[in-house]
Amino acid sequence: MKGNNLSEFSAFHIGIILDGNRRFAKKLMKNPWEGHGYGAETLKKLFDWLKEFNIRKITLYCLSLENLKRTKEEVNYLVKLFKKELLELEKDERLEKEKIKIKFIGKTSVFDRELRSLMRRLEEKTKDNKNYLVNFAIAYGGRQEIIEAVKKLISEKKEINEENFRDCLWLKDEPDLIIRTGGEKRTSNFLPWQSIYSEWIFLDKLWPEFTKEDLRNCMEEFRNRKRRFGK
Repeated sequence: MKGNNLSEFSAFHIGIILDGNRRFAKKLMKNPWEGHGYGAETLKKLFDWLKEFNIRKITLYCLSLENLKRTKEEVNYLVKLFKKELLELEKDERLEKEKIKIKFIGKTSVFDRELRSLMRRLEEKTKDNKNYLVNFAIAYGGRQEIIEAVKKLISEKKEINEENFRDCLWLKDEPDLIIRTGGEKRTSNFLPWQSIYSEWIFLDKLWPEFTKEDLRNCMEEFRNRKRRFGK
């Protein structure tokens, strides 16, 4: 990266839509849902890249509410994979060593007790960690998030303004940059409220093919953009 100055990214928030897992599996002549396992391997590498590039906050779009309408076989595979990967993450020494905080955003109540328990344990275990924040958007939908925020405002009888509304959202921060892999050029219900001034980069590469160099290139492109925030 030009200048090799990574300190500027210490307050940086990046979002990634992890798209293209199923198409990657098809390229390998495998069942489409098996691609999610390959995507999980890329995700493990991402933890190290965040440290290397000094990115301290990231939100990962892992599963949308709409995705849960896929075949029962694929949904069951995904739930089983989430359980396996979260169990491994729970034992990952990097959580404590690097002080990584884990959060889950979305309508997680749709999952079974075992998976919800895993999510709660990870959040509890890492709640005091301050160096890095990793948000997993699972069973997430942006419109649904907004509806839930409105319901909460009404039930708590709070004045409807931007500050109070933001406080009722699942995710209160706004990403500086959102990357979508997989070649599609749409936002797919990801953080519609939070992303109004985010920079977007769409990559043709499928998520399991995403590399550290791709992340580096995205950050370099972001660095060279001029953000106006409507001004």
